[in-house]
Amino acid sequence: MKRTRLPSTTTLAAFESAARHLNFGRAAAELHLTPGAISQQVRHLEEQLGVALFARVRQRVLLTSAGERYLREVRRILRDLGEVTHQAMASGDKEILNLAVVPTFAAKWLVPRLPGFFSEHARINLNLVSRNAPFNFDAEPFDAAIHYGEASWPGAVCTHLLDDNMWPVCSAHYQRAHGLYAPSDLERATLLQQFTRPSAWQEWFAQAQIEPANAFQGPRFDSFNMILEALQVHMGVGLLPDFLVAEGIARGDLVRFSSQKLPSSRGYYLVSPEAKQDAPAVVLFRQWLQDELARSGANTSSPV
Repeated sequence: MKRTRLPSTTTLAAFESAARHLNFGRAAAELHLTPGAISQQVRHLEEQLGVALFARVRQRVLLTSAGERYLREVRRILRDLGEVTHQAMASGDKEILNLAVVPTFAAKWLVPRLPGFFSEHARINLNLVSRNAPFNFDAEPFDAAIHYGEASWPGAVCTHLLDDNMWPVCSAHYQRAHGLYAPSDLERATLLQQFTRPSAWQEWFAQAQIEPANAFQGPRFDSFNMILEALQVHMGVGLLPDFLVAEGIARGDLVRFSSQKLPSSRGYYLVSPEAKQDAPAVVLFRQWLQDELARSGANTSSPV
C-alpha cells in the first residue's frame, strides 16, 4: 500500500500561525521567516490537500470553510505533539503514568502520601490532572483515573478504594461554644449543606431517628473541600467522609460528633482501561494504593 505523504510540522506551524494572524507578514515575524516562505509553505500545503485553505480578498487573507475545519485539527495535533514531547523530555527514561483524579481526594488524601510512592517507585513519573466531570479514555491520554461515583465505566476495570460513608463533624471550638454533645443538640446548630446531596442531613437524621426542623437549612457549598474549610473556621457542622477529616481529628482540631454514619452506595475507585489494566505502572500504582489504604484502615476490594 502506498503511504500518503503527510505535511511536515514546519508546514503545519506556518499554516497555524498564518491562520491565527490572518496575515502572512505577522506569521513570518513570529516564526522568524520571510513572508514569501510562509506563502510558499501554505501554497504547497494547499496543493498537497487539493483544497483552498485561504481566500485572498483585496490584499487580505481569510480562512475558507475547509481552512477553518483543518485549522481546528492542526491545532489539536500541534498541542498534543507539544504535550507528549514535553512529557518525554521531562520523564527521560522513566515510565510515565498519566492519572486523572477528583480534586478533593487528590489534595487531601493522595498528594500528601505521594512521597512514599516515589520513594518505592523512583522509575515511575506520575502526571496528575484534576477532573470532576466524566471523560472518555479513548479521547484523552490517561492511563488511569481515580473516579468518584458508581463502579461502572464501560470498557474499563474499577478497583474499589474508599466508601463514601459520612459522619457529622465540627470543630472542637464550635462544639464547646454551642454545647453540642447529643444528636438532638444539632437542632440549634448551623448545618453545612452540599449542593450535590441536598437531602444528606435529612437522611442522617432519619438514621438517628430524629426529626429536627433545620435539616435543609444552612449555607450550601459545592464541594467537600469547601465544607472542610468552613469547619475549620467554626461555621457549623458538616457531613464528611473519614479521609477528609482524619488528620484534623487526630490533631484535636475537629471532632466526630456522633458514631452514627450516613452510608452511601457511591465511593472512590481506581479506573483503568481494559487495555492498560496490566501495564506495569498501573499495576504498581494500584498495589501501592491498596497497601496505603490498608495501612490507614480503609477497606479495599478486588477489581470489578
